[in-house]
Amino acid sequence: MNIEEGLLKGEKRACARLITMLENNDQGAIDIIKKLYKHTGRAYVIGVTGPPGSGKSTLTDRLTKELRKKNKKVGIIAIDPTSPFTGGAILGDRIRMKDLSLDKGVFIRSMGTRGSLGGMSKATWGAIKVLDIYGADYIFIETVGVGQSEIDIVKIAHTVLMVMVPNLGDDIQAIKAGIMEIADVFAINKADLGGANKTQLEIEMNLDLNEKKDYRPSIVQVSASKNENIDKVIKKLSEHRKYLDETGEMIERRKRNAKLEVIRLVEEELMDLIMNKALEEDMLEILSEQIISRDIDPYSAKDNILKLIKK
Repeated sequence: MNIEEGLLKGEKRACARLITMLENNDQGAIDIIKKLYKHTGRAYVIGVTGPPGSGKSTLTDRLTKELRKKNKKVGIIAIDPTSPFTGGAILGDRIRMKDLSLDKGVFIRSMGTRGSLGGMSKATWGAIKVLDIYGADYIFIETVGVGQSEIDIVKIAHTVLMVMVPNLGDDIQAIKAGIMEIADVFAINKADLGGANKTQLEIEMNLDLNEKKDYRPSIVQVSASKNENIDKVIKKLSEHRKYLDETGEMIERRKRNAKLEVIRLVEEELMDLIMNKALEEDMLEILSEQIISRDIDPYSAKDNILKLIKK
C-alpha cells in the first residue's frame, strides 16, 4: 500500500512518513498533498500556547483524552525548540504523552522549529494538511513557549488556547502587547495552587482594554495534573467554534490563513532562488567584504542580490 492509500485509510505509518518527507523538503510530499488536497478542510485546528512551564503538554494530553471519550480522532503537533548546534529538537517526543501514542485514534509528532521565527516549524503548515487528510477531527498545535515573536500560531489555528498559571503578575503586562490579543480561550492551569482568582482578574482587566475584539475570550480555571475542569475547557473551545461558524468568521480565518500561507510559500521559494544564485557566485562573501571596507552600503548590496532574479 502506498502513502496516498494509507493516508486516506487513516494509517499512522503513512502519516508519519509523509510528515518526515515534508521536513526533508521532499518534492514528492508536496505532490501527494496537491493530489489529496480536496480531502482537507474538515479538521478543527487549536493552537495551544503560553509561558514555559505553564503545563501546555499536560493540558493537551488531558484534552485529547476527553475528546477520545467522544470517539474523536486527534492529531497533536508539538513544536520543540531546536538546538542551534545540531539542528535537532531539544525536547524530542513528549514523554508526558507517551500513553497516548498507543491510542489508535491519536497521532503525535514533535517537530523542531529549525531556526524558524514565530515559534512554528516551517513544515507545520504541511503537517496540518497531512493530519487533516489522515482524518483527524481535532488538531492541536502546541507551541514552544510564549514570546513576542510567537504570535504565528494565530496564522494557522482556528482557535487559540492560551495557557496561563497563577501569580504571573507583571508577566501578564509584559506579554500582553503581542500575545494576550491572540487568545480566544484562556485556561489558568495549576489553579489548585492558589492565586488563580487574582490572575483571572488581571486577565479580565487586560481584556477590558481591548475594545476592538468582537468576541470576548472565555477564562477557565483548570488543574490539568488533577484532571479538573477539562470538560469546561472543551466546552469553551466548542463555544468559540460555534461562534466562528455562525458569524462566518471561520471562513474569514481560513481565507486569511490561506493568503498568509501563499505569501509565505512564495517568500521561501524566492529566498531559496536568490540565495542559491548568490552563493554560486560568491556574492555574499564579496559584498560583505565591500560593506566592511565601505566601498558599498548594505542597501546597495541588497539591490545587487535582487538583480539576480532578473537574470
